Amino acid sequence: QLRRQARERREYLQRRAREQQQRRQRERRESLRRALDENRLLPTELRREALALQKELEFDFDAPGETGDSQDDEYRWAGLEPPKVMVTTSRDPSSRLRLFAKELCLLLPGARRMNRGRAELGALVGACRAAGVTDLLVLHETRGRPDGLTVSHLPHGPTAHFTLSGAVLRQEVGGLGGAPLAAPHLLLLRLDSPLGQRVGTILKHLFPVPRPDSRRVVTFANEDDVILVRNHVYRRRGRTVELEEVGPRFQLRPYLIRLGTLEQGDAADVEWRWHPYTATAPKRRLLSAA
Repeated sequence: QLRRQARERREYLQRRAREQQQRRQRERRESLRRALDENRLLPTELRREALALQKELEFDFDAPGETGDSQDDEYRWAGLEPPKVMVTTSRDPSSRLRLFAKELCLLLPGARRMNRGRAELGALVGACRAAGVTDLLVLHETRGRPDGLTVSHLPHGPTAHFTLSGAVLRQEVGGLGGAPLAAPHLLLLRLDSPLGQRVGTILKHLFPVPRPDSRRVVTFANEDDVILVRNHVYRRRGRTVELEEVGPRFQLRPYLIRLGTLEQGDAADVEWRWHPYTATAPKRRLLSAA
């Protein structure tokens, strides 16, 4: 089992390195193509290999549906089978964090909750791999208030870390019936930058493919790089539609994405990290293109 996991991880890293090299070569060809089309001087770094790149341009084409990016390689076959999501908490959770973990399982169809106990991260991730779990979610808290969420995609990553705020439980929303269990339709609003699409890919593959007649909607709406998470059901009354929030309700803000799994920690490569203390940080919008 350990040898098989090591082989799969090695093959994944080799495939990712090969695709990154192909992407860099494609970017050099595109730079040469733009310079030739605009009739301007070639970039200095391309002058030695300009003739070889020009020969490659004659046979340069992209296959339909080819992205050339290995970052989403782990999600290539997502959707063929429903995801298996495991939700757990930090050690010694408070009663509110346990209740929030239970309601998060209601938000994610088919998700299961596991008591953390004294289990370490390595044993936790190993048990999830052995059980065929596709995503491991770990909730964190400070003084009984949920304030962190980690989403680790198995078996090879990525792992996204979010700041969680404004958690409102279902009974605090008010006016609720039974918890809807159908797979929801997803709305990803204003997540159109490359980073926003990456975060949207990580979040949307926590949910199975919904039925066309599903009356449940989960919204991930970006406002100033804060993702608002809302869960609604709707009913048709003639020509009108009645919308009812069923909770839970919370906000997410990503601050770190690693290309490995959760137990690798700092050994995994950092794909993206939030830098709040730069001079242009208040002016930037990272998750939206505008």
